[in-house]
Amino acid sequence: MKKIAMAAIGGTLAGIVATGYVTGPLLAQEGARETSVYEQLDLFGDIFERIRVQYVEQVDDKELIEAAISGMLSSLDPHSSYLSPDDAAAMRVQTRGEFGGLGIEVTQEEGFVKVVSPIDGTPADEAGIEAGDFITHVDNESVLGLSLDEAVDLMRGPVGSEIVITVVREGSDEPFDISIIRDTITLTAVRARTEGKTAVLRVTTFNDQTYDNLEAGLEEQIEAAGGIENIEGIVLDLRNNPGGLLNQAIKVSDAFLDKGEIVSTRGRNPEDGERFNAEPGDLADGLPMVVLINGGSASASEIVAGALQDHHRAIVVGTKSFGKGSVQTVMPLRGNGAMRLTTARYYTPSGRSIQALGVSPDIVVEQPRRDPNEEAEEETPNRFQRSEADLRGSLNNDSLTEDEVRQIEEDRAKAEAAAELREEDYQLAYAIDILKGLSKLAPN
Repeated sequence: MKKIAMAAIGGTLAGIVATGYVTGPLLAQEGARETSVYEQLDLFGDIFERIRVQYVEQVDDKELIEAAISGMLSSLDPHSSYLSPDDAAAMRVQTRGEFGGLGIEVTQEEGFVKVVSPIDGTPADEAGIEAGDFITHVDNESVLGLSLDEAVDLMRGPVGSEIVITVVREGSDEPFDISIIRDTITLTAVRARTEGKTAVLRVTTFNDQTYDNLEAGLEEQIEAAGGIENIEGIVLDLRNNPGGLLNQAIKVSDAFLDKGEIVSTRGRNPEDGERFNAEPGDLADGLPMVVLINGGSASASEIVAGALQDHHRAIVVGTKSFGKGSVQTVMPLRGNGAMRLTTARYYTPSGRSIQALGVSPDIVVEQPRRDPNEEAEEETPNRFQRSEADLRGSLNNDSLTEDEVRQIEEDRAKAEAAAELREEDYQLAYAIDILKGLSKLAPN
């Protein structure tokens, strides 16, 4: 017993001695690091002063310092940046849903500006900009070597003015120019409609209006259908949605979940992490759901898709999402500017990070690209196609009542409408077909 006690005491003493021995060098290292930081700041001051005095042209002190701050932040990751007072004001307006510009969300990759997604109904969307396009020139000026903010500044301009963007697109042999007329961008966060017995909720962005628009749009479709019992399912269309506000992504996810975690965020320090959970209540009353995503679905869109997928609340259809799994905090600065700083990563309920990986759909469905050169060669419908019913003197069908014949004709019309939708939007038609199949399996 005595030997055991001595061993325990000896171990404790050894620990104390070891800790005391290491403390000195650690403090020395910390002090050396602080000295190094101050030396680097002195170096910065020296360079700043030499530029002010010796540069070939006179420079604006404020612009020089802002450029240094911008360079420091942009060196961290593609989403950290400095916002000048004008940029900060523009960002606040954008989150409210109306702003001037082209209507594209962009990031930076390998020195070029990459389109995350065009926003529905905006000049960029109507001009044919696509998710994944690389912008190499703006009005014949190369963006290579520019920061993302500098490239975005080139694309800004008065409403009504023209801009020519040079684009490199996968599948195209040569770069090509796209002309766009700048306009005031008024975002409708959610567009709701009904296709057959499926409610389609097209969410284009996550701004202050998103959840309210989604709730009102779904209620409107349910009322138009004569009640939720007349709707087979819901398609939540998040394609080409570049994201936006985290709290809106949480609200939209919560709209269709009764319980469980929606998303968690983890910063550098474990104690800074947060978890967001769903509250009871499902706007869709448990109706089957399909979530549509593609390479233009980013950030907040991926939070929603990941949460509904992990809880098996929805089938995710489409192609892999963009893979932006980081959280940016906008911090006001003196002089009305702001700093957008990446402060955390977010994780889906199952604990997976989608950073650089994206959300993988449960069912991969590509959207066929229409070749504009083939449009002129499309075959026109055969107006002279005939069936048995068109033949003179053909027999009537004596096994069906008039109501049954009318029902068959209505079903045929719906099938033809579905075929037309498949030509216009193959992914959406596929999602609706899934919901139709699930409704057939549901118990009566």
